[in-house]
Parts: sequence; structure tokens; C-alpha cells
Amino acid sequence: MIARTFFITGVSSGLGRALATEALTVGHRVVGTVRSEAARTEFEALAPGRSFGGVLEVTDDAAVLAVVAQVEAQIGPIDVLVNNAGYGHEGTIEASPLEDLRKQFEVNVFGAVAVIKAVLPYMRQRRQGHIVNITSMGGMVTFPGLGYYHGSKFALEGISETLGKEVKGFGIAVTAVEPGGFRTDWAGRSMVRAQRTIADYDALIDPLLAARAARSGKQLGDPAKAARAILKVVQTANPPAHLLLGPDAVKAVRDKLAALETEVAGSEAISMSTDFD
Repeated sequence: MIARTFFITGVSSGLGRALATEALTVGHRVVGTVRSEAARTEFEALAPGRSFGGVLEVTDDAAVLAVVAQVEAQIGPIDVLVNNAGYGHEGTIEASPLEDLRKQFEVNVFGAVAVIKAVLPYMRQRRQGHIVNITSMGGMVTFPGLGYYHGSKFALEGISETLGKEVKGFGIAVTAVEPGGFRTDWAGRSMVRAQRTIADYDALIDPLLAARAARSGKQLGDPAKAARAILKVVQTANPPAHLLLGPDAVKAVRDKLAALETEVAGSEAISMSTDFD
């Protein structure tokens, strides 16, 4: 194994913490961003000399540039960037304020892109690096009541895929990681919930909310195993552009692809009728 320097956003809990812990366990160096000095001190105690904490809000563009420059100058070249910071939003599109959508995109999309843009010039100059964007199976399939979240993750998927094509010639890989249900706090304190003000949606949404609440804390996905899978992909010579994690994610995406193929076939005659004669 080649020891590398990882820059991971959002390492206080969940998949970010699991990935940072696994990377440190196998000998990598990790710079992890957190949101408080107490969390920074706690993270740096995990592996003194190899775990480095940085207090950062990914929505602060100037701070992102400064932190990345400081890491490159004082700690060393960033080999692997992992955009993990993000949160979920629950609420129907009609009932959710537009401001919630703006905030969702500020963190899940604009924050991730800001970090990419800060790190990318260094990787491009070195002609090597790997950018890993943690999206979600919710960046490829959708469920009622999560529209703002899906919108942000679909956006990050498109940006990731395009970026991969743009930087491949520079020796830089880009992988979008799409986890299914893992035992993290995504559906707990990390979820922002819009007020439910339109009763017409209750029959559709109530069963979904009940099922999500029942699964919270009992998901089958093991964050430590997800972290090991990501590390394995980072070590491969030709990393994939997409990495689904979990049987539920694989099934959901395969079902989506099958439904999409049926839909394309069903409207193919109309679709093919639009060229000039």
C-alpha cells in the first residue's frame, strides 16, 4: 500500500469519520475538516502526527482556499480529496421553502465545488490525484419527500462525471460514491425537516416517514465496510466514475435503469421523429 494524504470534509461523524478512521488505521495521513475547535482537538488525538484537523465551513469560499493552501504548504500535497460534508432535507417540494433549497445546494453542491476548485490546481500541476465526491443512491434514484436533497445530489453527480472527463488527461481520477442505507445519523440529527403544511400529501408521505424512522439506526450498511471499499477503489489503477455502496443501492439503481429502458422504448417512435426531413 502507498501511504497518501487525504483531505476529507466533515469527519466529526458518519461516513466521514469512518473513512478517516480506516485511512489512519492503514497508515495514511488525514486532514479532516470539522466545525469546532473541540472537534479539531479530538480528531487530532486519533493519530498524532498523521491526523490533522481544520475548522472549516465549506460554504465560506475564502476560508476553503486558505485552508487548502495552508495544508499544501505546511502538511504536504493532497493526494485524495473526499467531499463528504453535507446533510439531508426532508419535505415535499411544494411545502418546502425556497430558502431551504438554497441552503441545501450551498452545502451539498457549492461547498463541494469550492473545495474541488481549491484543490484542483495543485493536483493538476502535479498531474496526479483522486477526487471522491460522496453523493448518494439518492443522486441516481428518487423518493417522494426528499426532492431538495435529490436535486443537490443529482447536481453533484453531473458535476463529478463532467469533471472526470475534463481532468482525466491530467492523471486525476474522479469518483462519485453512491451509498445506500448506512448506519449513520443521516436520518437523525443531520436531517433538516420542513414543516408539513399541506395535508393532501399525508397519505403518500406518512408511510415513507414511518419506514425511514424505523430504519434509522438499524440500517444494514456498515460505515467501516463502506470506508474500506472506498479505500480499495482509491488504490486501484483505474478507479470507476461511479461506486454504488450497498445491496439496496445496487438494486434501486438497477430497477431505475430497467424502468428507464422501458420508458425510452415506449416513446422511441416519438423521440426519433424530431429531425429535419
